[in-house]
Amino acid sequence: MPDEPDLTRPHVALPPATRAGKPLTRVLAAGGAGFVGSHVCDALVANGVHVVCVDNLVTGRPENVAHLAKSPLFTFLEQDAAVPTAGLAPLDAVLHLASPASPQDFDRLSVETLQAGSHVTHTLLNLAVEHGARFLLASTSEVYGDALEHPQREDYWGNVNPIGPRSVYDEGKRYAESLVTAYRHRHGVDSVIVRIFNTYGPRMRPDDGRCVPNFITGALAQDALTIHGDGKQTRSLCFVDDLVRGLLAAVASGHHGPINLGNPDEDTIVNLAQRIITLCGSSSSMRFVGAAPDDPRQRCPDTSVARKVLDWSPQVDKEEGLARTIEWFRSHRPAGRADAGEAREHDHGHDRGPGQAHTHAEGAKARS
Repeated sequence: MPDEPDLTRPHVALPPATRAGKPLTRVLAAGGAGFVGSHVCDALVANGVHVVCVDNLVTGRPENVAHLAKSPLFTFLEQDAAVPTAGLAPLDAVLHLASPASPQDFDRLSVETLQAGSHVTHTLLNLAVEHGARFLLASTSEVYGDALEHPQREDYWGNVNPIGPRSVYDEGKRYAESLVTAYRHRHGVDSVIVRIFNTYGPRMRPDDGRCVPNFITGALAQDALTIHGDGKQTRSLCFVDDLVRGLLAAVASGHHGPINLGNPDEDTIVNLAQRIITLCGSSSSMRFVGAAPDDPRQRCPDTSVARKVLDWSPQVDKEEGLARTIEWFRSHRPAGRADAGEAREHDHGHDRGPGQAHTHAEGAKARS
């Protein structure tokens, strides 16, 4: 059955206010049809917030938000977020969740990924200035690169290859953080930067190159799971519901960031693969190949700032989160699949990048 949340009750507790104690009433979510973005839209609509979702569907998927079409609180605009959106009703917040985030996309969408960090950020910051809105940048743990500090704290400057295979994403996000900071100092934009660590859950694309969906689809198909390197590289996985709760808390907090959001429960890739094989009841084996270029050896957030300023920490344990994700993938198995067992790990997954797109409104008519 399609994943259709019950819109009559919140599935993520929305912090009660934005800045100055005023409740959120209308929010623009760029990249709202992507993996993370669609869950953010769900939470906002479920809590009575009008959401204007802007997505050109380059990596976002219309089925991620199709269930929201019946809600009068949801407006969908299929357009490039780099294109200014005129005629909107007053906005309380602008959420920049728009970017390709899958390793599979970094080559074919290299320029678009850089534009998501540059042009899209610039356009959305100008929108926040126009509306006096709170601005959230969904940045990434990839700004730390192949970190030499462990766990990663917000004051760590990173170890990034500026011309490597991941550089379009890493450097695009680093530029976006700098631009948001410049707008805050020069134009007084009320902004917050959130660095998202590895996140997983329902609606991840089966073919996007990240370990959780590829291990799950491979295990369900009884395929051998490909492990790059020795499998001892570590990741810290956060379930998407926990991430959404953290993002909304960041919007409400008034803090400028950067703030790490992720689960500090660290594990190796090989242990994760075995856990998924077991939970899927699969007979899949593991196949070891050469290490992926610029693949971080360790990825684990220091979440002290989030605990202190947001009163946030992950609540969904790995067994529950993986079981829920496996069940979603089991019920949404694609008819065709290419190399589904192979994974090259990357971070979270807020989907969508700028590109050629046309504009229209779906679901509720454009009332903004």
